[in-house]
Amino acid sequence: MSNGARPLIAVLSGAGISTDSGIPDYRGPNGLWRRDPEAEKLVTYAYYMADPEIRRRSWRMRRDSAALRARPNAAHHAVADLERSGVPVRVITQNVDGLHQLAGMPARKVLELHGTARVVQCTGCAVRSEMAEALERVAAGEEDPLCRACGGILKSATVMFGERLDPEVLGRALSVAKACDIFIAVGTSLQVQPAASLAGTAAQHGARLIIVNAEPTPYDGQADEVVREPIGTALPALLARLTADDRG
Repeated sequence: MSNGARPLIAVLSGAGISTDSGIPDYRGPNGLWRRDPEAEKLVTYAYYMADPEIRRRSWRMRRDSAALRARPNAAHHAVADLERSGVPVRVITQNVDGLHQLAGMPARKVLELHGTARVVQCTGCAVRSEMAEALERVAAGEEDPLCRACGGILKSATVMFGERLDPEVLGRALSVAKACDIFIAVGTSLQVQPAASLAGTAAQHGARLIIVNAEPTPYDGQADEVVREPIGTALPALLARLTADDRG
């Protein structure tokens, strides 16, 4: 950092940051995919597009999901508070719950690698609309609601298994990883590529790498600091310490 500039802090968040909000971790020791491997089909593009029953089950899953009813927790608020304090912050998230934005992070500073569960998109004409509206249709008896514009199949605006990440969003995330001074990976196993490689990219470009996660990750050896404490208390404390160090 030159000319007294404040450090650019990048936060890569995974499912672990949202567990305190009541959203289950998908890949952890008690994660959904481990408990119910069949559930993975509900978010796999090929199965979803080919099988109306899979789509009906997917809509029921969305209807019953805790994600859209969840509220930000202390970790989400700590990141948003840091940004509001004037520190340059960019969030790169693997989550689709929108909780960083609900906590107060400006949407333009949040890169959603895997899309958002709060929006639906037509697989035919690509028209987008609110998930809440689609779920109202499901509640009214439409088990597999179709696009009102073209009659195409609707899906959540998330990146399903078998779909590619948005190259523009990934490119912006890569630029942030290369430019940041501090890269904090929080609540992520750092096993899903290409998102996981952002941690290594940041370290290779001189960033201080900090990993906050309950379980070991493949990038722990490259980290300057590894924190195993509960995220809801550990992340706010870490961000407060980093801010104090910057001012001190």
